[in-house]
Amino acid sequence: MTKTIIYVDGYNLYYSRLRGSAHKWLDIAALFRDRILRQQDPSAQVVRIKYFTSPVMASYARHGRASEEAQTQYLRALQAHEALLDVIKGFHVFQPTRLPSYREGQAASKDDVSAVWMIEEKQTDVNIALEIYRDAKNGACDQIVVCSNDSDLEPALKLIKADMPMVKVGIVLPMKEGKGVNINRPNQRLVKHADWVRQYIKDDELSASQLPANVQTKKKPASKPNHW
Repeated sequence: MTKTIIYVDGYNLYYSRLRGSAHKWLDIAALFRDRILRQQDPSAQVVRIKYFTSPVMASYARHGRASEEAQTQYLRALQAHEALLDVIKGFHVFQPTRLPSYREGQAASKDDVSAVWMIEEKQTDVNIALEIYRDAKNGACDQIVVCSNDSDLEPALKLIKADMPMVKVGIVLPMKEGKGVNINRPNQRLVKHADWVRQYIKDDELSASQLPANVQTKKKPASKPNHW
């Protein structure tokens, strides 16, 4: 048995694969453990699943407070439904800044800037990097499986392969199946450090990996938001 920990970049998964779909009420364990990983490595024994995200900012979200409440319900459902799953949170920074103005046909200039609002997720990348390196270093797993297409994780993967070469690295890219359907492409800076790569997540896998509409918790049920 290959002792495995799964790490999911929730922000990257949402914006690269789930946004605009009917599959947001996603059962993380059912998708990555029971479908994708079981096909890729039938000997894998998942000992932990770590889901990384940041609290929604209602003032910026499309549905305002409803978006904030939707995320709260979803995280409650995930944790109640799967005992092996941990939620690890970062945070968002939303503040004014100044960036170069876009002028068609002209190069960006530091002398021509505009005031804009900037929202940025903080700590998710470093949280993932520290968790995967620490778990590999401490012998918590024989294999790490990371769902992300973010090049910021490259240094951690590179160090794992250098310091703990016996630890297998799997990458699941949060992309659609097929050619010409993705704005993003597989990040070769990550892929080159992996023992295996799954380059897509299928629609039917997402559809078959949905949580119950109402998930029982220790308090009141966590319910799928109407706009999801």
